[in-house]
Amino acid sequence: MYTFGSFINGEWQPGTGEVFETVDPSAPGTCVGRYSPTSPAGLRTAMDAARRGQAEWAALPPAERSRRVVALLDAVEARTEDIARAVTLEQGKPIAESRGETGKSLREARFMAGEAVRGHSAVMPAQKPDCRNMVLRRPRGVIAAITPWNFPILTPMRKIAPALAHGNAIILKPSELTPAPACLIAEAAEEFLPAGALQIVHGGGEVGAALVSDAAVDGVTFTGSVETGRRIYAAAAQNLAELSLELGGKNAVVINDTDDLERCLDQVFGAACQCAGQRCTAISRVIVADALHDAVIDGLRARAKAQVVGAGIDPATTLGPLINQDQFQRVSGFVERAVEAGAHVVAGGRAIQVDSAPDGFFYPATVLRDVEPSMEIAREEVFGPVISVMRYTEFDTAMRLLNDVDFGLTSSLFSNDSALIQRFLDESQNGMLHVNHGTIPDDHMPFGGIRHSGVGAYSVGPSAVNFYTTEHSAYLQSPGGI
Repeated sequence: MYTFGSFINGEWQPGTGEVFETVDPSAPGTCVGRYSPTSPAGLRTAMDAARRGQAEWAALPPAERSRRVVALLDAVEARTEDIARAVTLEQGKPIAESRGETGKSLREARFMAGEAVRGHSAVMPAQKPDCRNMVLRRPRGVIAAITPWNFPILTPMRKIAPALAHGNAIILKPSELTPAPACLIAEAAEEFLPAGALQIVHGGGEVGAALVSDAAVDGVTFTGSVETGRRIYAAAAQNLAELSLELGGKNAVVINDTDDLERCLDQVFGAACQCAGQRCTAISRVIVADALHDAVIDGLRARAKAQVVGAGIDPATTLGPLINQDQFQRVSGFVERAVEAGAHVVAGGRAIQVDSAPDGFFYPATVLRDVEPSMEIAREEVFGPVISVMRYTEFDTAMRLLNDVDFGLTSSLFSNDSALIQRFLDESQNGMLHVNHGTIPDDHMPFGGIRHSGVGAYSVGPSAVNFYTTEHSAYLQSPGGI
């Protein structure tokens, strides 16, 4: 069992109030961890420690910061199996996915460690003689971070690594459903960072609200729902704190034509059902040309029926449980209402019981056909292993369907037609675009969305510098100049 308090000012400290527990979604009666919520006094201590720790950390030469971040990542990598197990026990995903998540988090973080020495400053021409202009970057200061339950190692690392690389201190509140992996990062970090540079606080919405609304915070980064993102946006605005919000998605793939339908469907199905579909980048809508419609339906049905549903810790499992009862009811409710509205179930569509884990929150991979664009299932984020198939005759219709939602996170097109590919790249209203490729992002590329899917600079990649640093224009004139 995992037992953690808050990691504040370089020490593990007990909180106040009622201890909360995490459970295994495959066996909800099994306690996995016990955690102490952070008290208001503890949060105040964390803020003060962050300011002191950030000053000490930022004073280090960038190359030394980079070296220490890499050493931290090496320590985390040495605990890969422990972290992957924690991810699976608290979140439920198959252990192979948890290992993959841990590996991806480290690859992204290693790229970001290099940002410490890239600098992103520039020398610019001046308008006057005997002058030189420069654009400088400085650490933003104290970063408040709130992360969700679906990627308990990847998302915290996606905020910790760039914050530290750019010279900031970070106070992170992981989801109360899956806090263990973030705590394991903090354990690994103790010997490499000044006290206060990385801190972990625990609790529910009240702790998160206090964190992001504190006047000592210089930047707020959040990954989660649109509804919560709006509240955080409003709270941070009171202090004019910089924001980076990664919100929901209603992602679509357009299958227009392909030389290899099997490869195409492997990528589409994988992007739809990894993490039991509980991914902001999950493909939720398949928009398919009439000529391929029936073959796509058959291929998705076969893949859905081939899934091995079970406890994530079982190496044979390919589809784990949903995170909890609320999420289970949410997903099943979406499907029930879609059927009532006229959609037809091709595969899945109803709860299943796993003999080895009879109390788990298992929902099968589900494929729906005859989905109309006006249906709720075609417009709202389901966050489950549910694929809605819509068909089209003209590519204009496909692009209209692709963009006809409030979200704008990621999208994909399968086609060999260069003119259609160019239209997709020009017209898809999403932050991340994939051609003949699923919606899995590379480790060094900017990650984020537009419209209701995100606000502010993207995380990961070179553009993260726009959130984690402040920009300064400097004008240097020779002492004898005019």
